[in-house]
Amino acid sequence: MSGQAQANVDPAVRIGHVHLKVADLERALGFYRDILGFEETYRRPGAVFLAAGGYHHHIALNTWESRGSSPPAAGATGLYHLAILYPSRPLLADALRRLIEARIPLDGASDHGVSEALYLRDPDENGVELYWDRPRDLWPRAADGSLVMTTERLDLHGLLAELDQAPA
Repeated sequence: MSGQAQANVDPAVRIGHVHLKVADLERALGFYRDILGFEETYRRPGAVFLAAGGYHHHIALNTWESRGSSPPAAGATGLYHLAILYPSRPLLADALRRLIEARIPLDGASDHGVSEALYLRDPDENGVELYWDRPRDLWPRAADGSLVMTTERLDLHGLLAELDQAPA
């Protein structure tokens, strides 16, 4: 790298998908497809591709280098978590309902001011964050206009109450 400052990436750039090494495809599908609700879009030997909304894939699962293996040791480098963005609070509430019904424990649940998030582990011990962003005009700001993110306890009962208020 040269000592010159680099231009920022174009604001339209997005993270397109994540590709996870898993030990057992069917077990991983039981979580990402059957509990979280992603649609299987493509399958090939040792891999399955999943998406929402007709996209080609948001999540790919493969066993090419990991069939039957153990998760990485604690403290090792690698994926901290993948984050799945829900478009609304009621849809995040529905995800929480699915986790409760499947008896999937949460590692945590936080209100970050800009977003509300659920933290958990998939069957291969990959960290997963399920979250929704508040509208930008509601994001907390300091007097100088800079963003202020927090980590407060998320009211899970209040989140689940969204299900009672959602239109049928």
